[in-house]
Amino acid sequence: MEEKKVGQLTTHVLDISTGKPAKKVAIELFKLNEEKQLMKMADAKTNDDGRVNAPLLEGDELKRGTYQLQFHAGDYFRENGGKQNSPFLEVVPIQFVISDEEDHYHVPLLIAPGGYSTYRGS
Repeated sequence: MEEKKVGQLTTHVLDISTGKPAKKVAIELFKLNEEKQLMKMADAKTNDDGRVNAPLLEGDELKRGTYQLQFHAGDYFRENGGKQNSPFLEVVPIQFVISDEEDHYHVPLLIAPGGYSTYRGS
């Protein structure tokens, strides 16, 4: 008998201007409802490795739909001083779709003071 896979949503943040994990980045997770309004589901902060200590959603919490992660990059750059005290990016929103409740969705953020990138990780 095959065991059912447990779906989950994870993330991590890397500061590509330093090549190091982005510590203590505040993250909020929202789900869009039928009226296209953002409904807050969870919040977390990255640890010393730039990761969240536990999945943002897992198992029965992970449902099909459109979600948005909001990464508070401005606060991170202000806390890290230097030229970054007046950041260009304040909040980085990443909107994505969960279509398979048994899959692992990993949404990494690569940030720098002037830009960002993301991809569907594994």
